[in-house]
Amino acid sequence: MTITTESPAAARGRTYSRWTSLVVLCTGALMTILDGNIVTVAMPAVQRDLGFTGPGLAWIVNAYLIPFGGLLLLAGRVGDLVGRKRMFTAGLALFTAASVLCGVATGREVLVAARAVQGVGGAMTMAVVLGMVVALFPEPRERARAIAVFSAVGAAGGALGTFLGGALTEALSWHWIFLINLPIGVAAWAAAVRVLAPDEGTGPGRGVDYSGAALVTGALMLTVYTITGAGRLGAVTTVLLALAALALFVAFAVRQARAARPLLRLRLFRSRLLTGANAVQVLMVATMYGFQFIGALYLQRVLGYGELATGMAFVPAPVLIGVLMLGLSARTIGRFGAYRVLLAGLVLIVVGMALLSRAPVGGAYLADVLPPMLLLAVGFAAAMPALTGLAMSGAREEDAGLASGLFNTTQVVGGSLGLAALSALAAARTEGMLGEGAAAVPATAEGYQLAFRVAASIAVAALVLAAAVLRDRSARRR
Repeated sequence: MTITTESPAAARGRTYSRWTSLVVLCTGALMTILDGNIVTVAMPAVQRDLGFTGPGLAWIVNAYLIPFGGLLLLAGRVGDLVGRKRMFTAGLALFTAASVLCGVATGREVLVAARAVQGVGGAMTMAVVLGMVVALFPEPRERARAIAVFSAVGAAGGALGTFLGGALTEALSWHWIFLINLPIGVAAWAAAVRVLAPDEGTGPGRGVDYSGAALVTGALMLTVYTITGAGRLGAVTTVLLALAALALFVAFAVRQARAARPLLRLRLFRSRLLTGANAVQVLMVATMYGFQFIGALYLQRVLGYGELATGMAFVPAPVLIGVLMLGLSARTIGRFGAYRVLLAGLVLIVVGMALLSRAPVGGAYLADVLPPMLLLAVGFAAAMPALTGLAMSGAREEDAGLASGLFNTTQVVGGSLGLAALSALAAARTEGMLGEGAAAVPATAEGYQLAFRVAASIAVAALVLAAAVLRDRSARRR
């Protein structure tokens, strides 16, 4: 028997190729994550330029989130069939082209339509990334490091979107929050074509359950639409739409149980880790979106910060998250286990949100905003990689793309749900106090305090659920 060994130089080259691939995947993911919220700070400028009404302005965000959240699951399944590299590169190309259309838009309809196409491209790109990361790094310790890097990029993208939106809008114009994607997207696409290893997938001949795809895509899109529009649709319409979405989900589950080649194999949900991690993520991301959006509004409408100052105020969070995820998360998870690290992170998130619930009228950034922001950053830096690892460990290799799409879907739905619910609560509380004769700024601050208290309660629910469901055998043996 002849035994061949890989030379050290070849081993170093193979490792470099895998980590270079991870950089390319993270770059593509970063663009899509940034564009989910980069427009938040720039929306007043867009409104002045294109003449959006108040309710119409929300469609700049909603037009992206609805197809993005609705198509993740389908894109993940198709990526498993036709090849994840093909899906990723096609998504990058579509997203980049749509970004250019957004950047040159001179009318409301063109901008909203281009944002919807961006959402489609973003779903195609993001749906397969986690599956590709898992395939690149099969060894547990390296996989933990890779997931920590990917999670750091995702977390940084969410917070950096606020900063870049303000900086680009104030320095140049709102058009550049989209046009900046052109050079990045072209470079990322070229690198992906060259660096990522080709994969053929399981073959399109195995088929796609198109009826199931239509049902689940419709259900997800209707869910995201209902969540994002809850504040303006009215109670009756919101309830009817929610019931319609529920009916579509039920029809989809029935279809998957009977289909010969289902889109979503229901066996996925037999995994306690996969199902539990997705449920915890919905609650955790809802909490963090509350901090990101309500926190930005608190700085602007209560403390009087401008666009660029608001963006700068959020910089410490992504910097700390990136440092911790890249430097400590994988080693911490390797030493203490994902379960314990997740619980510790969720405890810090609960404490941070509880401190934010003070949010006084005469507050100061250094005393009232920065300390809880840092607690939230440390908590998220610990919790997100651990949660991602737990979720993906519950999926088989052939289902990795689908599990990746499912995990990203629950992230979008959780963020949309948190944003809609917390914003509605804050607005209702503020309007109630204004009706009682309170001044505008104190009434606004009281509304945000209520939103932060509810967000802290949601974080407590995530902590309790994680403690009850995600404890694994390795954690018990320790």
